[in-house]
Formats: sequence, structure tokens, C-alpha cells
Amino acid sequence: MTQIELITKLLHSKQLLIGMVAPSFPVMYMYPHIIGKIRRLGFDKVVEVTVGAAKTNSDLIKAFTDNPKARYITSPCPSVVRLIQKKYPELSTYVMIKTDSPMIATSKLMKEKYSHHIPVFIGPCFAKKTEAKDDPSALGIVVITYVELEALFQTFSIHDDISDSHAVFDMEELSTRSYPTDGALTQTSNIRSILKDEEIRIVSGWKNCDVALHEFATNSSIRLLDILFCDGGCISGPGIASPLSVEERRQRIMAFHTRG
Repeated sequence: MTQIELITKLLHSKQLLIGMVAPSFPVMYMYPHIIGKIRRLGFDKVVEVTVGAAKTNSDLIKAFTDNPKARYITSPCPSVVRLIQKKYPELSTYVMIKTDSPMIATSKLMKEKYSHHIPVFIGPCFAKKTEAKDDPSALGIVVITYVELEALFQTFSIHDDISDSHAVFDMEELSTRSYPTDGALTQTSNIRSILKDEEIRIVSGWKNCDVALHEFATNSSIRLLDILFCDGGCISGPGIASPLSVEERRQRIMAFHTRG
């Protein structure tokens, strides 16, 4: 059964669902209209994954505070984590596996607040499906991409509606809305209050990952590798259908981030 078929079955059975929308959504969708469309699709709650990103940030700060000499590779990107596990297993000890990704952190928050709901992550990344499947927390996360969400809108004949202009997230966090862009984890976590600029490397794009990981392995002065597999970050995930350039996508995210 595909994820689309699963969501369709759950919607028909009136199962309580929480749509956890990744902060890359402004690349494809208008705010707040996308919230209304997801609600009209049949989701009971709609939250912004930025709430989980804030928890990821606090965990990062705590990790460096607890161990001032530590060196870490960020773990929100499952593609990078799997690249390290398969190609650079000697670096696995540096990956912040104990720090939940925004998706996992958001799901845990939702389980606490809405225990009878099924969490559905809606985002740009196919690799998140594997992350959800491998999650030891057994949160039962269902993952669909924006492209798959579009297919669901078509199946259920969900079109634009003026009422969507009044929709609101059930939970949101404004400070981490830039998270899908490269370097945003470093910026929004305020890790520079602990580390010097020369101790941080910010990298995105699969062509740059090998070089960055080799540098981290051979240069112990690098304390934090903030790394994402897609060019420019999650804004270029394969689950996004958009003709926009990387810079245009970044501008949309930052415009939404700064709107307040």
C-alpha cells in the first residue's frame, strides 16, 4: 500500500489526523491557504514543523553546553545520515542521533498533546519516509511529499477556496521558519554564541557532501558540520514541484520567515 493509498483509507475511515507541514511549504503554497486546504481534505489538526525545529535547536545547544569540547555533525537530513552510515561509518559517532530531527520532535509533541491522532509529515523529502520507518520511538509517522499532497487534493477535489484565507496553524513557531535553507540551523539556534565562526562549516548539495565530510574527518578544529544533502537545503527536495530557482525559493522562505 502506498502512502497516498494509506492516507486515502485513513481519511475515508474518519481517522483523526495531524498534518505536520514542513517549513519549506512556501516554495509551493500560499499561506495560510494551504492550511485551509489540508483541513478541508479531512485533517483534524495542522501544525508547523517549526515547533519541532525549535526543540532540535535547544538539544543542539544543550549538547555543546554539556560537552564543551564536543564535535558534531547535524542530523536533521536523513540523506546525509545514511550517506555517513554507508560511506563514512567512522564518522557515525559524531552524528547527533540523540538529537531529534524536527519531524521526530514535532511528532513527539503531537503524541503528548493529541494522543489519539496519527501524525502525517508533509514535506519535500522522500528520505523522510525511511527515517519514519526506522524511528525507534514507534510514533507511527506517515510521510507524504508535497507532490503526493497534490495528488490527494486532486483525488478529493480540494480546490482553492476564499475561506482558506482565514486558516491558522494549531501550533507554530516563527523563529525557525527559515529552517529549510542551508545554514538556518546554525543561525536560528544561536550556536555562534558558543562556537567561533571558524569552528562551523555550513554545506549543502550532494556534490559538496563528500568534500565536507572529508574535511571534518581531517580537521579537528571544525566543531559543527551543518550539512544538508540538497542544493540550498530542503527547499530543493525532490518532493517539491516548482520551476523556481534555488535563490527564488530561498527568497520565498525568508519572506515568510520575516513576516512575523
